[in-house]
Amino acid sequence: MSETETLTSPQGRRLAYHKTDGDGPGVVFLGGFKSDMDGTKALYLEDWAKRTGRAYLRFDYSGHGQSSEAFTDGCIGDWAADAQAVIEALTDGPQILVGSSMGGWISLLMARAIPDRIAGMVTVAAAPDFTEDSMWAGFTEAQRAELKAKGRLALPSEYDEPYIITHRLIEDGRDNLVLRSDLKLPFPVRFLQGTADADVDMSVALRLLDHAKGKDMRLTLVEGADHRFSDPDCLALIERSIDDVLERLA
Repeated sequence: MSETETLTSPQGRRLAYHKTDGDGPGVVFLGGFKSDMDGTKALYLEDWAKRTGRAYLRFDYSGHGQSSEAFTDGCIGDWAADAQAVIEALTDGPQILVGSSMGGWISLLMARAIPDRIAGMVTVAAAPDFTEDSMWAGFTEAQRAELKAKGRLALPSEYDEPYIITHRLIEDGRDNLVLRSDLKLPFPVRFLQGTADADVDMSVALRLLDHAKGKDMRLTLVEGADHRFSDPDCLALIERSIDDVLERLA
């Protein structure tokens, strides 16, 4: 494995990344909420890129993995800015974004912010607008009151220590919603979603497909797949979806 490199973003955050040289259009992996670039999907795609000679980039948002800053200081807007910084500084030409969970939301924000740098997209259990539609909508009145009063709220997590949700995360999320206004995806898009996902309901994928506008969008539902979407069959499907996007571009 190559050594971790870092990029200092325009905002002064130190972003850790691994870059694989190869042919374009390259592939950029965007991870999920509180995940990092050393996850199963990110590493699988790096192996795929090396095997096929495809340019590839994986990175950690600020407050995640090996990058600087504290997780609790970040928000969707910050992490979208991080993604834009690495895409613009570390890749050449239009890229295929592979966004997992929150990374799917970030990918959609990139389609708005830098459309000329996006050649195609594959999302895995995309979670657009989750701070509003999942977190805030699911809070009790007592939790909402605590969040407003204290500025943060601890939520249990099956993956790690409790999630600390900040009031800034919720407020900033409202400034970055993508399912409330036009969402144009004028390139090949493949949405992947498991039917047994306990974190992102299948209805989110259906809503995204219905809301977005594009001439080449497809949604694949995988019976029994969970939110991790990391078993051998799911990983192979991600690979095939990228290959499909590449074929359409060719």
